[in-house]
Amino acid sequence: MASTGSEQGFMSWWRERSAWKRARLEGRHLVKESRRILRKKSYRIAEAISSLISAQADAVDEALKGHTPAELEQARKAIAALDDSMDEHLTFARKSTMREYSESIGVAVAIALLLRAFVVEAFQIPSGSMIPTLEVGDHIFVSKFAYGLTIPFTNTKIFQMAEPKRGDIIVFKFPGDQSIDYIKRVVGLPGDVIEMRQEELYINGHAVQRERVPRPYHYSEASRGSGPPEDHESELWIENFGGRKHETIQEPVRSARDFERKVVPPGNVFVMGDNRDNSSDSRVWGTVDLSLIKGRALIVWWSRAPADGMSPVDWVKSIRWNRFFQVVQ
Repeated sequence: MASTGSEQGFMSWWRERSAWKRARLEGRHLVKESRRILRKKSYRIAEAISSLISAQADAVDEALKGHTPAELEQARKAIAALDDSMDEHLTFARKSTMREYSESIGVAVAIALLLRAFVVEAFQIPSGSMIPTLEVGDHIFVSKFAYGLTIPFTNTKIFQMAEPKRGDIIVFKFPGDQSIDYIKRVVGLPGDVIEMRQEELYINGHAVQRERVPRPYHYSEASRGSGPPEDHESELWIENFGGRKHETIQEPVRSARDFERKVVPPGNVFVMGDNRDNSSDSRVWGTVDLSLIKGRALIVWWSRAPADGMSPVDWVKSIRWNRFFQVVQ
């Protein structure tokens, strides 16, 4: 019985606490609204009405300082009196519930659009060109503030904060069709001389430091046709750009696939996919102008293996829980 009494006492305390919380939320909102109207519409409100509503707002403020059930009842009466007076005398300036919801939604949408335009944007990995760093089905956040601010829907930067560094993973507008976004790793900066010899990357005549991981790397990727996914067995390497290490993969060497020396033009970067033998990048279509860069990849916030027509159970199984909030590097 003692336990039951304790539970009832707790429930009573919780209900009272919740009631006070609702009253304070409603009362403060009402006081704020009344004072806003009195301030902005003073020229349309008689002095006697203004004094009445100001006094009632002060009474609500004072009543909300209470804590006991009796004081809660007084607070509710003060809130009701202020609400009635506002309905009677300030209806012309009060916002309807629909208008309040519309304004709240409008503000939320505006903030989301500003964040997307200037701060961070979500991006989904569409292909396997960045395996093993990023997998098909990874959803990432891209920092649009990393290199500067760009006027939305243009390639014009308001100001440049920094320039990409060798090793950065960037999202950019594809030079051949700027309506498409690509994601690759920066390997060459303006003025660098880039070449590939026997599957090795050379920058300014020096081979990039790398180390072979002594185990095969297997991955599957959707075929270009309608057939089943294609399995790949690759070599896993750790590349080192001046202390910045990242993983790359390449297929076992079949033949000498060299890339002739190319000087990166001013205001451009040379980009490559980490999946070196299955990436359409600067080796194919050229360098990327700095003005086309949208931002730098930050984290993987969601990841799921792509599959169509799967059952709910298989859908859950396809989620890559271990990749959530993984920093992209």
